[in-house]
Amino acid sequence: MSTVKGKVAEDAATKFLSKKGYVILDRNRRLGRGELDIVASLTDILVFVEVKGHQNRISSLEAMHQDKQQRMVSAAQTWLGQHPKYSHYQCRFDLMIVTPSTIKFLPAKIEHIEDIIRL
Repeated sequence: MSTVKGKVAEDAATKFLSKKGYVILDRNRRLGRGELDIVASLTDILVFVEVKGHQNRISSLEAMHQDKQQRMVSAAQTWLGQHPKYSHYQCRFDLMIVTPSTIKFLPAKIEHIEDIIRL
């Protein structure tokens, strides 16, 4: 993500995942045509996470169009090629939607959707 809002959303998503026991392996990795916002592991599962920091859930879901999914898979394949020690892990693609609160002192709402892309 390139915007300030995007970085805030990614930071919130990273903190959320860490609290859930995920180990953050990489962030903001541009590989070929694609980009990986977060690469994390949970036991023997490797999770490639796309973070969307939109104002509403619908626009976040719409942003995960087919071309975006293909670029994410391509980036993940390249990342795996560069990190062969994870080649035996199962892979999963997740989406995290971070919706900012309309009330200044309340935290953003975070929705974690697992297994968003099926190969």
